[in-house]
Amino acid sequence: MLDIGRLRALHAVAVHGSVNAAAAALGYTPSAVSQQLAKLERETGTTLLERRGRGIALTDAAAELAGTAKEILALVEQAEVRLEEQRGQPVGRLTLGTFATAARGLLPGPLAELAREYPELDLRLTELDPHLSLDLVARGELDLAVVHDWENTPLPVPEGLARADIGVDVADVLLHESHPLAARAELSPLELTGARWICQPPGSICHDWLIRTLRGGGVEPVLAHQVTEYQSQLALAAKGLGVCLLPRLGRGPVPAHVVVRPLVPTPTRRLFAVWRQQATRRPAISVTVAALRAHWADRDTAPAPMG
Repeated sequence: MLDIGRLRALHAVAVHGSVNAAAAALGYTPSAVSQQLAKLERETGTTLLERRGRGIALTDAAAELAGTAKEILALVEQAEVRLEEQRGQPVGRLTLGTFATAARGLLPGPLAELAREYPELDLRLTELDPHLSLDLVARGELDLAVVHDWENTPLPVPEGLARADIGVDVADVLLHESHPLAARAELSPLELTGARWICQPPGSICHDWLIRTLRGGGVEPVLAHQVTEYQSQLALAAKGLGVCLLPRLGRGPVPAHVVVRPLVPTPTRRLFAVWRQQATRRPAISVTVAALRAHWADRDTAPAPMG
């Protein structure tokens, strides 16, 4: 009989493309994943991995078995959902993915509350880009994801996923107090023509959103500094090296000599949770989503959830 844990390891390698990436997704060491695959090879009498250049690839037989593993794991999930539903209490492992500012600005409170109230619920958090989180939920590698999109940069949700809105976040302009526009009560994109912008690197949702926001206001932005972390952006702004447009969630303390001004029209982004529709009745999903929405409602950065 094939071992579920070994099939899960094979499926993870098929999804993530390497033993190291699979190990990170599963919360194991690469050595542990390799051992599971070696045992599965012995069980099946089949070579599962082969060298290709500097990496590894699944053999044809392994790819076929990985497809079967996906089906088996989906059935196992359905059984776990039914059992948990019958018990009426959140139990077992719940893997959760989210983006950096939510990991810092939203998740700690709900996770701590859930850990206190439901000691049999094992929550595991991983920081991921929203696009990747959605893909991993759809593939069954994550149970739940908290993602976001901007009003002018929507995030497509794959078929088969359910969603619940958590809240709406607001972005403000941050600039050095010596900047000529610092005395203004509010700013428009046109007033920021020629400003040197501090923003996230290309390929991120927030980078694309900033470009679209400014171009939509008739401004071609000058991207002077492109760094990922908000704290790094704020450190640059504190030295008068540019202006940035940052969401309030996860922004952290504003450094001395930096002022915050609203941009008009106000840029907003939606935060929402996604999970596989077949897991909707799972108590662990419902209590986690409820905790996220409750903690968001306690914040003063945005309106309450929609729907």
